[in-house]
Amino acid sequence: MSDVILEAWDGPVVPVHALTEGEAQALFEAEPFVGALARTAEFKGKAGQALAVPAADGSLDRVLFGLGAEPAWTALRALPAKLPAGVVCRIAQAPDSITPAQAALAFALGSYRFDRYKAREGERPRLLAEGDEGAAEARQVAHACALARDMVNTPANDMGPQQIETIAREIAEQHGAQVTVLEGEGLLEAGYPAVHAVGRAAHPERAPRMIELCWAPPGGEDRPLVAIVGKGVVFDTGGLDIKPSAGMRLMKKDMGGAAHALALGRMVMAAKLPVRLVVLVPAVENAISGDAMRPGDVLATRKGLSVEVGNTDAEGRLILADALARAAELEPALTIDLATLTGAARIALGPQVIPFYTDDDELAGQIEAAAKAEADAVWRMPLWKPYAEALESEVADLKNDPDAWAQAGSVTAALFLQKFAPRGPWVHFDIFAWNPRGKPGQPAGAEVQAIRGLYRMIRERFA
Repeated sequence: MSDVILEAWDGPVVPVHALTEGEAQALFEAEPFVGALARTAEFKGKAGQALAVPAADGSLDRVLFGLGAEPAWTALRALPAKLPAGVVCRIAQAPDSITPAQAALAFALGSYRFDRYKAREGERPRLLAEGDEGAAEARQVAHACALARDMVNTPANDMGPQQIETIAREIAEQHGAQVTVLEGEGLLEAGYPAVHAVGRAAHPERAPRMIELCWAPPGGEDRPLVAIVGKGVVFDTGGLDIKPSAGMRLMKKDMGGAAHALALGRMVMAAKLPVRLVVLVPAVENAISGDAMRPGDVLATRKGLSVEVGNTDAEGRLILADALARAAELEPALTIDLATLTGAARIALGPQVIPFYTDDDELAGQIEAAAKAEADAVWRMPLWKPYAEALESEVADLKNDPDAWAQAGSVTAALFLQKFAPRGPWVHFDIFAWNPRGKPGQPAGAEVQAIRGLYRMIRERFA
């Protein structure tokens, strides 16, 4: 995305006054002309409302922007959509509870557009954040979020395993990281049989691959290791257990975990946090061909556990199993996996609240606190051990489709992953990566979930 946060600007700047409903009413009483203008426009300071106030010569004097009854910095995501194209503004007034860095981040997140396949529209509004030390970090976070959203929004014909690899290499080059990629038959030789099995039916140009990005800050080779694992299914037909057309329509977003993992890794590297980092992305297409895995097949995994394939549409956990086993070999101090894994997560919590699973109470508390501070809606779900019996297979160590009696599909998927996860602190996020309904500052389409809170948690946990 282009920079919408400016550190300096020598042209005209429009002041923005971000007001609660109470502050708006006080202003109307103090300035009768503004009050009359507000009544005509039905501006009351409700969240997302905007009012252009003209100067005596008819030019734009200032913009009033409503925050609602209680000020929330996230309301400022709607501001760019309320401003004229190309205008440069600055936050001249805002409640003390909203920091300049929060305002800048909200503005940048709300400025996102996915216009790769459209004729370019008008120039975007920009925000002057002169002298704000937090603006640089906000810009880096916003850029990482925009990257993830671009990846998820891009259709599968232009976002295959090769494109994910290219993006990982570009991030690595920018931040001085190293990338190792194993592809096609090389996955079997290197010990990633489940990744190979899921992706082998795809066209050779879209061959499965395992992407491993490693980074350490300058002089930080002895720092604790953080492992981030992301599911990279670039398109999910369901395999031989083929999805219906309605279920397949949005499956370009099934690589949302990979996009989130790379974006979170980019945030960590850009901030030079005092950790070592490994980002592991198994990138595959769950395609249909004569070489596709079949229901009833028994697969090997990197950990040595065998898995009976009860349903070829439960492929994400298979590739994550190999990636988590690789993470375990590196003995990380913290492991995070992100995946668009189950429809059951949406049935439980809907598209906006993201369930996460961990047995580590301290880690869960840190995640919840950081997510609240960053306005990332997450909810801890139980790793209910009795449901693990639903994963037992008669012919293998376990199976990828749990028995129907357990019902809790998101929970059983997490229990499956736990069998492969490293020892020590581990957390699994069952993300959606999508806005099914658009609103100002949050258009329908790809959305970034949980990783702003995770970035804050990592920063604070390893400070």
